Amino acid sequence: MVLHRLRIALGASMLILASCATTGPGNGNLSFEDAGDTMLLDASPLIAGEKLLDLSSIDVLEMSPEMTAFVDDHVPSGMSPPTRLKILLRAVVGGDEFELVYDDSTRTASETFNARHGNCLSFTNLFIAFARHLGLDASYQEVEIDPDWSLTGESFLLNQHVNVFIDFRHSAERVVDFNFSYDPTIEYDFKHIYEKTVVSDARARAHYFNNLGAEFMLQGRDTPQVFSYFLESLTSDDSFAAAWTNLGILYRREGYPDYAEAAYLRALTADPNNMVAMSNLASLYEQMERAREAERYRERVTHHRMKNPYYRYALARNEAIEGNFSSARKHLRYAIGKRKTESRFHALMGVSYALDGNRAAAQRWMARATDLASNEAEKKHFSQKLDRLMSLVEE
Repeated sequence: MVLHRLRIALGASMLILASCATTGPGNGNLSFEDAGDTMLLDASPLIAGEKLLDLSSIDVLEMSPEMTAFVDDHVPSGMSPPTRLKILLRAVVGGDEFELVYDDSTRTASETFNARHGNCLSFTNLFIAFARHLGLDASYQEVEIDPDWSLTGESFLLNQHVNVFIDFRHSAERVVDFNFSYDPTIEYDFKHIYEKTVVSDARARAHYFNNLGAEFMLQGRDTPQVFSYFLESLTSDDSFAAAWTNLGILYRREGYPDYAEAAYLRALTADPNNMVAMSNLASLYEQMERAREAERYRERVTHHRMKNPYYRYALARNEAIEGNFSSARKHLRYAIGKRKTESRFHALMGVSYALDGNRAAAQRWMARATDLASNEAEKKHFSQKLDRLMSLVEE
């Protein structure tokens, strides 16, 4: 297997959609009701007398003396909170002295500062530590973006997303998002396009250890070590469905399908609509020749996906490529109804009309996409796309 590829904007946590490794017979008798958190965590057969890693003392946001000196040297005291944020941003990403380089590794704030490398969760840890040192009210924020999948060996990875939420209380809040495809020193509007939720430090800690557990599982590390990271994740926040799902994958890989089933079901207790847990559960039931239960979860996955505007957008794009423009627009109408300010949905609607020979409708929809564009580069892109399409459509 090769390592997963997390884009900067999509690297907060890892959910492995399907694991095709052969599993053994399991214990044959374990049920979800019997398992519970104690059986899955404290009395796990994966431990088998092995000593687990003690990860409880790790402080994801710890500030080293060098970090403190960096912030104090670059951000003058006595500035207003918005000014402090602006200067900090330019110190971190706007100059040549502090160059951040993306890689696939999850790191604490101090590790990221020392390495100048990391994924988006690493950079988010670093920035929140800096911001809080300056007295800014900085929090982690989970963002519901369109699903981003990658393939690693026989496993699919779902990359979720977090960013930094700054609350100025008496003025507009700000969002800092480490996506290197745009300039982080410029304000971008994340408030209306995507659903978002400010989360606790405990949830962020759960993200951190879940990431490491998943990374180490893909690297083939010792099972007790991998288990230690998922255990710490769930100790931080036992409502974090991602860690329960990944723990289920670990159980399945190690030959305990009954425990895997219990972990997936526990994930669904935490998040009843978690499609990744459902997909893994359906795959497991197919392997266990429980066809009726597998089909039930497959149907649930399909049902929930069809309610996701970004999934419908992906379907619309495929339909447009195939020349099924009416079907594409049906999906887009649903998607736009759910996300009225998503410029890409309007742009694709314009493309579908242009390719279908309706110039007037194409121009109307592309104009809406341009109005909703978040920056000038996107506006220019939509305008150029419309010009190219119009040149292909007869008057």
